[in-house]
Amino acid sequence: MSAKKLTAQQITDYHKDGYVIIKGFFNKDEVDRMYTTALEDDAMAKNAVDLNDQTGKKTRLSLWFTPGNDVFGYMTRSERMVNAVAELLNDDSAVCHFHSKLMQKEPKVGGAWEWHQDYGYWYKNQFMFPDRLISVMIALTPANKENGCLQVIKGSHKIGRVNHGFSGEQVGADMVMVENALKTMPLVYSELEPGDALFFHPNLLHRSEANLSDYPRWSIISCYCSNSNLAYNERATSWQVPIDTVPDEAVLEWEAASLSEADFMTKEQDPALKQS
Repeated sequence: MSAKKLTAQQITDYHKDGYVIIKGFFNKDEVDRMYTTALEDDAMAKNAVDLNDQTGKKTRLSLWFTPGNDVFGYMTRSERMVNAVAELLNDDSAVCHFHSKLMQKEPKVGGAWEWHQDYGYWYKNQFMFPDRLISVMIALTPANKENGCLQVIKGSHKIGRVNHGFSGEQVGADMVMVENALKTMPLVYSELEPGDALFFHPNLLHRSEANLSDYPRWSIISCYCSNSNLAYNERATSWQVPIDTVPDEAVLEWEAASLSEADFMTKEQDPALKQS
């Protein structure tokens, strides 16, 4: 399997809109392996963090920093991911991995994510250059309006960083600016099928509703950083380490280690969840 390349139009769309969706970025067999691992590897459940939304519903995530020799490490380090990220970051320095997280929205109880920018969190990590950061969401199950798919405000990354405060246990954007953005730019529901990839800019305003459907919504979000970027309040070191890229076939074909070897985050370690 050869590494996939983004088209010129996809790169243009990312910079214009703040996001781009690539259909079928991972195939069914690859997704099946990742989803099975997410369900069966005890390390995911043992290291999950619950964050309450404004209504008290819980949204659950497991977050780790160093991409290892587990199936999600292979996904994060795969040629198709690293090459696509490099094209969108458009920086001469190497691509590094900041962190990855498994997002787990269970049926009926999975909480909402309030309106925010990822850089609303990462500003507290004191990353200097938001354009040298990017997130990639890979759907492990269908994501649609019924189960709380990601909503984005198209083009809102061009506003720059918006002030953020706390919404429940989450960091939420200034709602006056959010409402202004909604009056100015289109709201888009980012509906995804398993294996689809959503690449998005750290200043893109986005949110998701609670999952009130009968079906789970699980996804992996990997966040990347250019080696030329600097962070002055980040204890983890993965963001400084160029990725050791693996062939695309590793996701499906290589023997994979357990996620128990991963360096998971706890709530206490995250500077974004501390008052400042």
